Amino acid sequence: MLTEERHKIILEVLQEKKLAKINELVEITNTSESTIRRDLTFLESINALKRIHGGATLPKGRLLELSYGEKEIQSVDEKRVIAKYAATLIEDGDSVYLDAGTSTFEIIQFIDKKNIVVVTNGLKHINALVENNINCYILGGKVKSTTKAIIGIDALKNLEKFRFDKCFLGINGIHLQYGFTTPDSEEAILKESAIKHSRETFVLADEGKFGEVSFVKVADLGKATIITNSKTEDHEGYSKKTKVKVVTEE
Repeated sequence: MLTEERHKIILEVLQEKKLAKINELVEITNTSESTIRRDLTFLESINALKRIHGGATLPKGRLLELSYGEKEIQSVDEKRVIAKYAATLIEDGDSVYLDAGTSTFEIIQFIDKKNIVVVTNGLKHINALVENNINCYILGGKVKSTTKAIIGIDALKNLEKFRFDKCFLGINGIHLQYGFTTPDSEEAILKESAIKHSRETFVLADEGKFGEVSFVKVADLGKATIITNSKTEDHEGYSKKTKVKVVTEE
């Protein structure tokens, strides 16, 4: 079978099923696994698909953003593993910024230091912080109902008053060329400012965030350490541009 024919078949399968496994494509095209992997690598390079562990899926629209409720039920176990490790990085005396989002929210339950202060723009976060008797501030500004985040110029001005030891961010896309990206420009500005005003920044990301590109760039990869549970991604490329910490449940 010609290369162009295989590519056409792969894309047709994805259009029909939205997701295709490598072993399925091997059977359909009657070719080898190594050949299919090369095909997927090429098709991803031209943004025709996105590779995932064991297969491929169609790329998402760059403005697409799930609601907080939808994100809450995705990759729950993975987020907790990542968050548990992230919480160990917080030390007594730290000033911490916790970005709004479901991954950063999971950190709160694992924080065991009390002599800290946490600033957040997350509506869900502030209740959890108060319930855990953690000294905290919430930024003032416009409420974005879909992601339960405080955003806008007032939030940005408020954020710029603070200086942080550590900053923990959620993100929508991590890409070797385009860096850290997110769909919303106002959220992107807040994340960028938090990075600027923090001594260390950590981005929490499950496997699905790698290779994704959203609408607005937040920062280059070198601006933050990536904490992930993914062992299947080619971290060698990312590790050349920033620190990558892969964590697993013990």
